[in-house]
Amino acid sequence: MATVPVYKMLGLMSGTSGDGLDIAYCEFDYQDKWRYNLVAADTAAFPPALENSLKMAHRLGGEDLALLDLQLGKWMGRTVKQFCEGRGLRPMATASHGHTVFHQPEKAFTLQIGNGWSIYKESGYPVINDFRTPDLLQGGQGAPLVPVGDRLLFGDYDYCLNLGGIANISMETPEGRKAFDVSPFNLLLNYFAKKRGLAYDAQGLLARSGKVIPDLLAALENIAYYQREGAKSLGRETVDQTYLPLLAKFDCSVEDVSATLVEHFSLRVKAVVVNHMAAAIPAKILTTGGGAYHQFFIDRLAFHCGNQAQIIIPEEKIVNFKEALIFAFLGVLRLRREINCLKSVTGAAVDTCSGTIYGYSEKKN
Repeated sequence: MATVPVYKMLGLMSGTSGDGLDIAYCEFDYQDKWRYNLVAADTAAFPPALENSLKMAHRLGGEDLALLDLQLGKWMGRTVKQFCEGRGLRPMATASHGHTVFHQPEKAFTLQIGNGWSIYKESGYPVINDFRTPDLLQGGQGAPLVPVGDRLLFGDYDYCLNLGGIANISMETPEGRKAFDVSPFNLLLNYFAKKRGLAYDAQGLLARSGKVIPDLLAALENIAYYQREGAKSLGRETVDQTYLPLLAKFDCSVEDVSATLVEHFSLRVKAVVVNHMAAAIPAKILTTGGGAYHQFFIDRLAFHCGNQAQIIIPEEKIVNFKEALIFAFLGVLRLRREINCLKSVTGAAVDTCSGTIYGYSEKKN
């Protein structure tokens, strides 16, 4: 494949929170190291009917789920076309995470919908998706996927913490890059905020008004997932089958449950930071995702970490679109046939170059 001085790519991210499609148009070039420029980005809200279907996707039958896969792909493709045409952009390709419905790595099974052919046909731009399956078939977790981007684009930070539907973290260790899902995050916080008629707990005001419930905090800290070592990841199924039933056993106010969840999540992140602490103190924690705006969580995490860590919240477009940016970068690595999924992160037998390509001809590039 001929050398391309600048890779102009589009990254798409639909997280487990289900609050919309993040779109990032980025340019990448390599000199002594990889550099990026996030040129334009936006979040496209799902149409109400599609949003409702996505929230129920894990409960749909096979035929309805297959139809939703096509419908989502067509909508994503039209949205990409509108985004690019409105800004005069022409990406080499679109790299899409897809919308996760199932993630069961113990069965070597994962499903991210948003049909690649549909995106390609509706947008007119080549598409790369399904980044997880090759790693799963090599015995890995298929997630997290962003750590290679954390290493190559954000290597100046000791930790990269992303607070989406699930909280995940990555860091360098003597054994290589390590990363895993720390705990749920917005999947649970938003669930309880909606009981008060809120889409989410803005700035953590709801949680800040509550009190920590010691027995509930102890029960959360004792969940079996936290005892597992090595590569591990969480899916919506675990939230539905483990966390929600446990929380339902406690007859407490939304405010108190939210305060307890924030305390639990901050303790979990702090434990990871302490267990992987490098020589440099304070360690620098790059914090992105919607949860970076949850000021009460940030305050509690800072309290627990003390002088051991500095929590860094970057410029707004990186907070909001870092994962979409990194998926665009994963697409670059796929086109270059370079490793974009790390065995040291996922526990797979080998590193992989993952992603299924639709509509891209190497002879033309």
